[in-house]
Amino acid sequence: MRAYDIILNKRSGQELTGEEIKFLIDGYMSGAVPDYQMAAVAMAVFFRGMTSRETADLTMAIVDSGERVDLSRISGRKVDKHSTGGVGDKTTLVVGPLVAAAGAPVAKMSGRGLGHTGGTIDKLESIPGFNTALDKETFIEQVNRIKIAIGGQTGNLAPADKKLYALRDVTATVDSIPLIASSVMSKKIAAGADAIVLDVKTGSGAFMKTVDEAVTLARAMVEIGSKVGRQTVALITDMDQPLGRTVGNALEVIEAVECLRGQGPSDLRELCLELGSYMVCLAGQADSAGQARDILVEILDNGQGLAKFKELLENQGGDSRILDDTSILPAARKTIAVTAQADGFVTAIQAEKIGVAAMTLGAGRETKDSVIDLAVGIKLNKKVGEQVTKGEPLAALYVNDEDKGTIAAQTVLDAYSIRPLQPETRKLVLGLVTSEGVTIY
Repeated sequence: MRAYDIILNKRSGQELTGEEIKFLIDGYMSGAVPDYQMAAVAMAVFFRGMTSRETADLTMAIVDSGERVDLSRISGRKVDKHSTGGVGDKTTLVVGPLVAAAGAPVAKMSGRGLGHTGGTIDKLESIPGFNTALDKETFIEQVNRIKIAIGGQTGNLAPADKKLYALRDVTATVDSIPLIASSVMSKKIAAGADAIVLDVKTGSGAFMKTVDEAVTLARAMVEIGSKVGRQTVALITDMDQPLGRTVGNALEVIEAVECLRGQGPSDLRELCLELGSYMVCLAGQADSAGQARDILVEILDNGQGLAKFKELLENQGGDSRILDDTSILPAARKTIAVTAQADGFVTAIQAEKIGVAAMTLGAGRETKDSVIDLAVGIKLNKKVGEQVTKGEPLAALYVNDEDKGTIAAQTVLDAYSIRPLQPETRKLVLGLVTSEGVTIY
């Protein structure tokens, strides 16, 4: 078997065998298949695509490149959640405790942010003392005892994905559905979950800009899950504007706590209930998503979700006093107001620009080696559909570097569109993809 022949076959539009795909990934990891040949494979896949069977075989070859987390010692059906990346997406901080309080084990391995999308681990590390570097035994014991643990992904989890992504990033082959789907699902499968709930974002702040693109990606990932024995569902959700009102690590922790208190933004609450409902249902703790939602609403409203978050903090070394005194969290030295330039209604907020502005302040990483500032970020005073008057604050920037603040302020202002007429309300959850088919709401 030669890499040259496999490249030629895929370039010609032929379907690769599982053995050929495994040969490529194993050879790439060992050095037998050099970068230039794997780049040719990625480009051939970009133009010719892959069948669902090929994509599943690619996913499992990537899984087999590293260790698999064995969660079999955790009692119950383990359900994982993954977001394809958004701005202001702090759902794990809310959904995890809610689902755990409902009796479903949440064994969550999360990543760090890169670019304009935030990472759960970065948010958690803004909490003084919080330890995300749990060893395997501690992780499993904690989930069995309190139903939840959140740790950072190990370097040996699907290492072929990391190597392949770095290659795709410099060869203009990132935006290939089979390659994206296998990248996401390889990490989820290697992390050991029995079932997976996917939050596939679409809109200005998402990788998938249209609903059709998001559905195509969601279907590919759900098909992978089905083919490898993981029950998988995907929600298509809106990322045309940031989720909630805060972007930035410590700021998002504060908003997550407010949500668990029943005081958070309505869109954050709604999305957490939707995602959590499917997690609880797949975990076997409810007979339907509707029943699961009723359970979660009660848990959220009676404070059990907040209590579970406190339990999570205390078990992983985090300072639980932040639940009553958020001044313990990192705080920026200065705030800058961004004000409306006209009367009217907010008709759009380009989420990606808000994310880029937050990254400019230091809340995100421009490269994987960037050091982030956990204190800085943006609070949106006005969101789509809300009325504003000229001179009224649209957003507040929390800054530690005034020069960066000046640049970010202009980016935030450019992200807002203000028009005389109030826009129609856009749905937050736009569709559902399961192994049975696609439902667009």
